[in-house]
Amino acid sequence: QLELKASGGGSVRPGGSLTVSCTASGFRLQYYAVGWFRQAPGKEREKISCNSGSTTTYADPVKGRFTISRDNDKGTMFLRMDNLKPEDSGVYYCAADWSPCSNWNPGRYNYLEHRGQGISVTVPS
Repeated sequence: QLELKASGGGSVRPGGSLTVSCTASGFRLQYYAVGWFRQAPGKEREKISCNSGSTTTYADPVKGRFTISRDNDKGTMFLRMDNLKPEDSGVYYCAADWSPCSNWNPGRYNYLEHRGQGISVTVPS
């Protein structure tokens, strides 16, 4: 079964840190671009970060605070979130796809090859 299983969500105080992860099963993550999206209540899904080879991108609201990484041997991708703010609250989604990060716009999310289940992150105000 091909699957990306997310874990690590929860509630954290403003200014705190949290790491979410996704582990692949049934396929080799090392051959894919990987990335994270999030959707805040009442808002559209947005792309947060993406990594493909030596290319890593971050959305402006999270630059300098979030770090994407991956452990290809374990088939796991991570998103470390530091200095969290209430506006970071939402459901976070991981994804993996053959296409490069430049093609990963929010409208293509449902067409990405592998998508994890959403995981909730709450930063109370």
